[in-house]
Amino acid sequence: MSSQLDTADTPNLGQLPLARGAVDRGSERRGAEDLFERLLEQESTRVMYVSRGQALIREDSLVLRPVGEDGFGPDPVYLGRTLADGQVPAGAEIVMATLPEPDAALEVDGVRWASLREVATTLGSLDAGLFVEACAVANWHATHTHCPRCGAPTVLAEGGWVRRCPEDGSQHFPRTDPAIIVAITDPQDRILLGSAAAWPGSRYSTLAGFVEPGESLEAAVIREVAEESNVVVRNPQYLGSQPWPFPCSLMLGFCAEADGTEPQADGVEMSDVRWFTRKELTDAVASGEITIPSAISIARNLIDRWYGGPVPEPELTRGK
Repeated sequence: MSSQLDTADTPNLGQLPLARGAVDRGSERRGAEDLFERLLEQESTRVMYVSRGQALIREDSLVLRPVGEDGFGPDPVYLGRTLADGQVPAGAEIVMATLPEPDAALEVDGVRWASLREVATTLGSLDAGLFVEACAVANWHATHTHCPRCGAPTVLAEGGWVRRCPEDGSQHFPRTDPAIIVAITDPQDRILLGSAAAWPGSRYSTLAGFVEPGESLEAAVIREVAEESNVVVRNPQYLGSQPWPFPCSLMLGFCAEADGTEPQADGVEMSDVRWFTRKELTDAVASGEITIPSAISIARNLIDRWYGGPVPEPELTRGK
């Protein structure tokens, strides 16, 4: 039996760390003019405070606070209604309140501010989904404060999911940038990994890139791989996706087969590209010669899928 990657009998990526969730986002409820007034009146409503990409965490859970005397603050965003019991019961309404700086006064009884990268793999599905959603929409608000047509400051509408220009009446919606990421194997069942020129140290990962306007996902896979590594691939197969809200990407995972072309880094985006057998990757990671992405990323899940399980890592680098 061939040892090459076979999508017919190999399970796909399954539920990725940032692709989980147990929230009804309630798009049909966002348009109500009195949405936040009604949410203030419900005892089960909870507030998720975010600031500069961080949220309040206690142990392995988000901290969702009851509504305080000051309400939700100036620019609340409706995140939705919980579908599963957790630290709050199913059916609780969740509102995001954004603070300009992390408030140290909220760090009591074991509560701390933490980023999504730090805690994503330890959170439950409800908390992970809320954090990803909040992080993505908060990033959009922070970078889209003015109308792209006339330059006027925009105002929030539709529960925080639209920015409306009061001057020309135009509406602007959160953006998502699709990007492909691909595990490339050759006839010897080696995997192609590359080190980006912008990365510090000797980090290696699967190749990735943004989908261009008017381009299919499969065409993007073939183009990006050729541009970055000079390797020609065929038969791109979709495996799964997860949001990557740093700031607004959706990573679409593929596997593809190479024709045996010798890899050559483009010298612009990639400083090095190399084939690895499983033993070569194991030895390189164990010795510290290279590092690979953390478990939060779809890249690591693609690598582990090819490897046949988690790639062993030294204790000092595990989880980073």
